[in-house]
Amino acid sequence: MLESTSYTPEEVAQKLKISKYTVYELIKRGDLAAYRVGRKVRVEDKDIEAYIQKSKGASMTTDVFTYPVLEHSSESVRSPDVSISDTVVICGQDIILDILTRHLLKQYPNIKFLRSYIGSIDGLLALYRGEANIATVHLWDSDADDYNLPYIRRLMPGHQTIVINLVYRQEGFYISRGNPKDITSWKDLIRPDVRFINRERGSGARVLLDEKLRIESIPHHLINGYYDEEMSHMAVASKVARGEADVGLGIEKAAMQVSGLDFIPLKTERYDLVMRQEDLNKPHFQALLAIIRSEAYRKEIKGLGGYDVSRMGEMMG
Repeated sequence: MLESTSYTPEEVAQKLKISKYTVYELIKRGDLAAYRVGRKVRVEDKDIEAYIQKSKGASMTTDVFTYPVLEHSSESVRSPDVSISDTVVICGQDIILDILTRHLLKQYPNIKFLRSYIGSIDGLLALYRGEANIATVHLWDSDADDYNLPYIRRLMPGHQTIVINLVYRQEGFYISRGNPKDITSWKDLIRPDVRFINRERGSGARVLLDEKLRIESIPHHLINGYYDEEMSHMAVASKVARGEADVGLGIEKAAMQVSGLDFIPLKTERYDLVMRQEDLNKPHFQALLAIIRSEAYRKEIKGLGGYDVSRMGEMMG
Protein backbone atom coordinates (compact mmCIF):
# COMPACT_ATOMS: atom_id res chain seq x y z
CA MET A 1 0.00 0.00 0.00
CA LEU A 2 1.47 3.37 -1.05
CA GLU A 3 1.91 5.96 1.67
CA SER A 4 0.35 9.37 1.15
CA THR A 5 2.77 12.29 0.79
CA SER A 6 2.54 14.84 3.59
CA TYR A 7 3.59 18.48 3.71
CA THR A 8 4.50 21.11 6.27
CA PRO A 9 2.33 24.26 6.47
CA GLU A 10 5.13 26.14 4.71
CA GLU A 11 5.07 23.67 1.81
CA VAL A 12 1.26 23.83 1.64
CA ALA A 13 1.49 27.62 1.48
CA GLN A 14 3.84 27.35 -1.51
CA LYS A 15 1.56 24.88 -3.30
CA LEU A 16 -1.58 26.98 -2.80
CA LYS A 17 0.19 30.34 -3.25
CA ILE A 18 -1.01 31.65 0.09
CA SER A 19 0.79 32.70 3.26
CA LYS A 20 1.83 30.26 5.97
CA TYR A 21 -0.44 32.12 8.37
CA THR A 22 -3.41 31.50 6.06
CA VAL A 23 -2.66 27.76 6.07
CA TYR A 24 -2.77 27.70 9.86
CA GLU A 25 -6.03 29.68 9.74
CA LEU A 26 -7.57 27.15 7.32
CA ILE A 27 -6.50 24.30 9.61
CA LYS A 28 -7.89 26.03 12.67
CA ARG A 29 -11.24 26.62 10.98
CA GLY A 30 -11.46 23.01 9.86
CA ASP A 31 -11.32 23.90 6.16
CA LEU A 32 -8.06 21.97 5.70
CA ALA A 33 -7.49 18.63 7.46
CA ALA A 34 -4.17 18.21 9.30
CA TYR A 35 -2.54 16.09 11.98
CA ARG A 36 0.36 16.34 14.40
CA VAL A 37 3.55 14.34 14.62
CA GLY A 38 4.90 15.39 17.96
CA ARG A 39 4.87 19.19 17.78
CA LYS A 40 4.90 19.29 13.98
CA VAL A 41 1.80 19.89 11.87
CA ARG A 42 1.48 17.87 8.66
CA VAL A 43 -1.04 17.94 5.80
CA GLU A 44 -1.49 15.04 3.39
CA ASP A 45 -1.69 15.61 -0.35
CA LYS A 46 -5.16 14.04 -0.51
CA ASP A 47 -6.41 16.64 1.99
CA ILE A 48 -4.88 19.46 -0.04
CA GLU A 49 -6.67 18.09 -3.11
CA ALA A 50 -9.91 17.78 -1.11
CA TYR A 51 -9.63 21.43 -0.08
CA ILE A 52 -9.04 22.52 -3.68
CA GLN A 53 -11.99 20.47 -4.93
CA LYS A 54 -14.20 21.85 -2.17
CA SER A 55 -13.17 25.37 -3.18
CA LYS A 56 -13.95 24.62 -6.82
CA GLY A 57 -17.33 23.21 -5.88
CA ALA A 58 -18.30 26.52 -4.25
CA SER A 59 -21.68 25.23 -3.10
CA MET A 60 -22.18 24.48 0.57
CA THR A 61 -24.72 22.09 2.06
CA THR A 62 -27.80 23.56 3.71
CA ASP A 63 -26.75 22.65 7.25
CA VAL A 64 -23.62 24.81 6.98
CA PHE A 65 -25.78 27.86 6.28
CA THR A 66 -28.24 26.98 8.99
CA TYR A 67 -25.77 26.06 11.70
CA PRO A 68 -22.54 28.02 11.40
CA VAL A 69 -19.21 26.57 12.48
CA LEU A 70 -18.32 27.77 15.96
CA GLU A 71 -14.79 27.63 17.30
CA HIS A 72 -13.33 27.78 20.80
CA SER A 73 -9.60 27.22 21.07
CA SER A 74 -8.93 24.11 18.94
CA GLU A 75 -12.42 22.62 19.25
CA SER A 76 -15.17 23.08 16.66
CA VAL A 77 -18.85 22.26 16.78
CA ARG A 78 -21.64 22.43 14.24
CA SER A 79 -24.89 22.14 16.07
CA PRO A 80 -28.23 23.95 16.39
CA ASP A 81 -28.26 23.08 20.10
CA VAL A 82 -25.36 25.32 21.19
CA SER A 83 -26.58 27.45 24.11
CA ILE A 84 -25.28 31.01 24.31
CA SER A 85 -26.36 31.52 27.93
CA ASP A 86 -22.82 30.75 29.14
CA THR A 87 -20.98 31.69 25.94
CA VAL A 88 -20.33 34.68 23.74
CA VAL A 89 -20.80 33.92 20.04
CA ILE A 90 -18.99 36.38 17.76
CA CYS A 91 -19.97 36.28 14.07
CA GLY A 92 -17.61 37.40 11.34
CA GLN A 93 -14.51 36.35 9.41
CA ASP A 94 -11.89 39.06 9.82
CA ILE A 95 -8.63 38.22 11.59
CA ILE A 96 -9.12 41.22 13.89
CA LEU A 97 -11.95 39.23 15.54
CA ASP A 98 -9.53 36.38 16.28
CA ILE A 99 -7.26 38.89 17.99
CA LEU A 100 -10.20 40.38 19.90
CA THR A 101 -11.20 36.90 21.07
CA ARG A 102 -7.66 36.21 22.27
CA HIS A 103 -7.73 39.37 24.40
CA LEU A 104 -11.13 38.41 25.85
CA LEU A 105 -9.96 34.90 26.74
CA LYS A 106 -7.10 36.36 28.76
CA GLN A 107 -9.52 38.37 30.89
CA TYR A 108 -12.33 35.80 31.11
CA PRO A 109 -10.79 32.32 30.76
CA ASN A 110 -13.93 30.64 32.15
CA ILE A 111 -16.25 32.06 29.47
CA LYS A 112 -16.50 30.34 26.11
CA PHE A 113 -15.89 32.85 23.35
CA LEU A 114 -17.00 31.12 20.16
CA ARG A 115 -16.26 32.30 16.63
CA SER A 116 -18.84 31.84 13.88
CA TYR A 117 -17.32 32.41 10.43
CA ILE A 118 -20.41 33.62 8.57
CA GLY A 119 -21.20 36.67 6.45
CA SER A 120 -22.76 39.98 7.43
CA ILE A 121 -26.44 39.28 6.76
CA ASP A 122 -26.30 35.77 8.25
CA GLY A 123 -24.58 37.27 11.29
CA LEU A 124 -27.32 39.85 11.79
CA LEU A 125 -30.00 37.18 11.41
CA ALA A 126 -28.21 35.00 13.99
CA LEU A 127 -28.16 37.98 16.36
CA TYR A 128 -31.87 38.63 15.73
CA ARG A 129 -32.77 34.97 16.35
CA GLY A 130 -30.76 34.84 19.58
CA GLU A 131 -28.18 32.44 18.13
CA ALA A 132 -25.31 34.91 18.52
CA ASN A 133 -24.28 37.74 20.82
CA ILE A 134 -22.23 39.81 18.39
CA ALA A 135 -22.34 40.34 14.64
CA THR A 136 -19.87 42.20 12.46
CA VAL A 137 -21.07 43.84 9.27
CA HIS A 138 -19.91 45.69 6.15
CA LEU A 139 -23.14 46.18 4.17
CA TRP A 140 -23.43 49.10 1.77
CA ASP A 141 -26.86 50.64 1.15
CA SER A 142 -26.79 52.46 -2.18
CA ASP A 143 -29.99 54.47 -1.52
CA ALA A 144 -28.57 56.03 1.65
CA ASP A 145 -24.94 55.73 0.51
CA ASP A 146 -24.25 54.51 4.02
CA TYR A 147 -22.90 51.38 5.64
CA ASN A 148 -24.68 48.97 7.98
CA LEU A 149 -27.30 51.08 9.80
CA PRO A 150 -30.05 50.68 7.15
CA TYR A 151 -29.58 46.88 7.18
CA ILE A 152 -29.48 46.70 10.97
CA ARG A 153 -32.78 48.56 11.19
CA ARG A 154 -34.40 46.23 8.67
CA LEU A 155 -32.99 42.95 9.96
CA MET A 156 -33.24 43.69 13.71
CA PRO A 157 -36.84 45.01 13.97
CA GLY A 158 -37.90 45.81 17.51
CA HIS A 159 -34.38 45.32 18.92
CA GLN A 160 -32.25 48.12 20.31
CA THR A 161 -28.64 47.68 19.26
CA ILE A 162 -25.22 49.18 19.86
CA VAL A 163 -23.10 49.70 16.75
CA ILE A 164 -19.38 50.29 17.24
CA ASN A 165 -16.78 50.86 14.55
CA LEU A 166 -13.91 48.42 14.35
CA VAL A 167 -12.02 49.51 11.23
CA TYR A 168 -12.34 50.95 7.77
CA ARG A 169 -11.11 48.68 4.95
CA GLN A 170 -10.60 48.86 1.21
CA GLU A 171 -12.84 46.64 -0.89
CA GLY A 172 -11.75 45.95 -4.44
CA PHE A 173 -10.72 43.53 -7.16
CA TYR A 174 -8.19 40.73 -6.73
CA ILE A 175 -6.32 40.27 -10.00
CA SER A 176 -3.21 38.39 -11.08
CA ARG A 177 0.10 40.23 -10.71
CA GLY A 178 0.50 42.77 -13.49
CA ASN A 179 -3.23 42.75 -14.34
CA PRO A 180 -2.83 40.71 -17.57
CA LYS A 181 -6.54 41.07 -18.46
CA ASP A 182 -6.47 44.87 -17.92
CA ILE A 183 -9.45 44.76 -15.54
CA THR A 184 -10.25 48.21 -14.14
CA SER A 185 -14.02 48.60 -13.72
CA TRP A 186 -17.27 46.81 -12.92
CA LYS A 187 -18.16 46.71 -16.62
CA ASP A 188 -15.06 44.62 -17.32
CA LEU A 189 -16.74 41.74 -15.47
CA ILE A 190 -19.03 41.04 -18.43
CA ARG A 191 -16.19 40.69 -20.93
CA PRO A 192 -16.24 37.17 -22.43
CA ASP A 193 -12.51 36.68 -21.72
CA VAL A 194 -12.89 37.40 -17.98
CA ARG A 195 -13.66 34.70 -15.38
CA PHE A 196 -15.11 35.97 -12.11
CA ILE A 197 -15.31 34.27 -8.71
CA ASN A 198 -18.14 35.48 -6.47
CA ARG A 199 -18.89 35.49 -2.74
CA GLU A 200 -21.92 33.81 -1.19
CA ARG A 201 -25.26 35.60 -0.85
CA GLY A 202 -25.47 37.64 2.33
CA SER A 203 -21.79 38.53 2.50
CA GLY A 204 -20.80 42.19 2.43
CA ALA A 205 -18.77 41.73 -0.75
CA ARG A 206 -21.75 40.13 -2.53
CA VAL A 207 -24.05 42.96 -1.44
CA LEU A 208 -21.59 45.55 -2.75
CA LEU A 209 -21.28 43.71 -6.07
CA ASP A 210 -25.02 43.33 -6.58
CA GLU A 211 -25.69 46.96 -5.66
CA LYS A 212 -23.04 48.18 -8.12
CA LEU A 213 -24.38 45.92 -10.87
CA ARG A 214 -27.88 47.30 -10.31
CA ILE A 215 -26.73 50.93 -10.32
CA GLU A 216 -24.68 50.49 -13.49
CA SER A 217 -27.36 48.37 -15.20
CA ILE A 218 -25.02 45.42 -15.67
CA PRO A 219 -26.93 42.12 -16.11
CA HIS A 220 -25.43 39.67 -13.63
CA HIS A 221 -26.14 36.68 -15.86
CA LEU A 222 -23.62 38.02 -18.37
CA ILE A 223 -20.78 37.64 -15.85
CA ASN A 224 -18.82 34.45 -16.43
CA GLY A 225 -18.59 32.95 -12.93
CA TYR A 226 -21.30 34.97 -11.19
CA TYR A 227 -22.83 31.76 -9.81
CA ASP A 228 -19.46 30.34 -8.71
CA GLU A 229 -19.22 31.18 -5.01
CA GLU A 230 -16.60 31.05 -2.27
CA MET A 231 -17.20 31.54 1.43
CA SER A 232 -14.40 33.94 2.40
CA HIS A 233 -12.12 36.70 1.12
CA MET A 234 -9.16 34.36 1.44
CA ALA A 235 -10.80 31.64 -0.65
CA VAL A 236 -11.59 34.14 -3.42
CA ALA A 237 -8.07 35.57 -3.38
CA SER A 238 -6.52 32.10 -3.42
CA LYS A 239 -8.62 31.05 -6.41
CA VAL A 240 -7.45 34.06 -8.40
CA ALA A 241 -3.83 33.39 -7.37
CA ARG A 242 -4.13 29.78 -8.60
CA GLY A 243 -5.33 30.99 -11.99
CA GLU A 244 -8.80 29.46 -11.60
CA ALA A 245 -10.40 32.90 -11.97
CA ASP A 246 -9.25 36.21 -13.40
CA VAL A 247 -10.88 38.48 -10.84
CA GLY A 248 -12.67 38.39 -7.51
CA LEU A 249 -13.98 40.93 -5.02
CA GLY A 250 -12.77 41.25 -1.44
CA ILE A 251 -10.80 43.22 1.13
CA GLU A 252 -7.25 44.45 0.65
CA LYS A 253 -5.91 42.53 3.65
CA ALA A 254 -6.53 39.16 1.97
CA ALA A 255 -4.63 40.32 -1.13
CA MET A 256 -1.69 41.18 1.13
CA GLN A 257 -1.66 37.62 2.48
CA VAL A 258 -1.76 35.80 -0.87
CA SER A 259 1.25 35.87 -3.17
CA GLY A 260 0.96 36.63 -6.88
CA LEU A 261 -1.92 39.12 -6.60
CA ASP A 262 -2.50 42.80 -7.28
CA PHE A 263 -5.37 44.74 -5.73
CA ILE A 264 -7.56 47.43 -7.31
CA PRO A 265 -9.32 49.46 -4.58
CA LEU A 266 -12.93 50.32 -5.42
CA LYS A 267 -14.60 51.43 -2.21
CA THR A 268 -13.73 52.30 1.38
CA GLU A 269 -16.02 50.28 3.61
CA ARG A 270 -16.93 50.56 7.28
CA TYR A 271 -16.61 47.38 9.31
CA ASP A 272 -18.78 47.60 12.44
CA LEU A 273 -19.57 45.44 15.46
CA VAL A 274 -23.23 45.04 16.45
CA MET A 275 -24.56 43.89 19.82
CA ARG A 276 -27.83 44.07 21.74
CA GLN A 277 -28.19 47.11 23.97
CA GLU A 278 -29.41 44.84 26.81
CA ASP A 279 -25.97 43.19 26.90
CA LEU A 280 -24.03 46.43 27.19
CA ASN A 281 -23.63 46.48 30.98
CA LYS A 282 -22.59 42.83 31.36
CA PRO A 283 -18.96 42.59 32.56
CA HIS A 284 -17.56 40.66 29.61
CA PHE A 285 -19.22 43.01 27.12
CA GLN A 286 -17.78 45.98 29.00
CA ALA A 287 -14.42 44.24 28.73
CA LEU A 288 -14.95 43.83 24.99
CA LEU A 289 -15.57 47.56 24.58
CA ALA A 290 -12.56 48.39 26.74
CA ILE A 291 -10.34 46.17 24.57
CA ILE A 292 -11.61 47.72 21.32
CA ARG A 293 -10.92 51.20 22.73
CA SER A 294 -7.52 50.28 24.16
CA GLU A 295 -4.29 51.59 22.66
CA ALA A 296 -2.80 48.08 22.73
CA TYR A 297 -5.55 46.60 20.53
CA ARG A 298 -5.48 49.59 18.19
CA LYS A 299 -1.72 49.30 17.73
CA GLU A 300 -1.91 45.54 17.16
CA ILE A 301 -4.53 45.92 14.42
CA LYS A 302 -2.77 48.88 12.82
CA GLY A 303 0.43 46.85 12.75
CA LEU A 304 -1.22 44.20 10.58
CA GLY A 305 -1.55 46.66 7.71
CA GLY A 306 -4.60 47.07 5.49
CA TYR A 307 -6.79 48.65 8.19
CA ASP A 308 -7.76 52.23 9.06
CA VAL A 309 -8.22 52.35 12.86
CA SER A 310 -8.86 56.10 13.13
CA ARG A 311 -12.46 55.65 14.36
CA MET A 312 -12.06 52.34 16.17
CA GLY A 313 -14.34 52.16 19.22
CA GLU A 314 -16.65 55.01 18.17
CA MET A 315 -20.42 54.56 18.45
CA MET A 316 -22.00 54.55 14.98
CA GLY A 317 -25.62 54.17 16.06
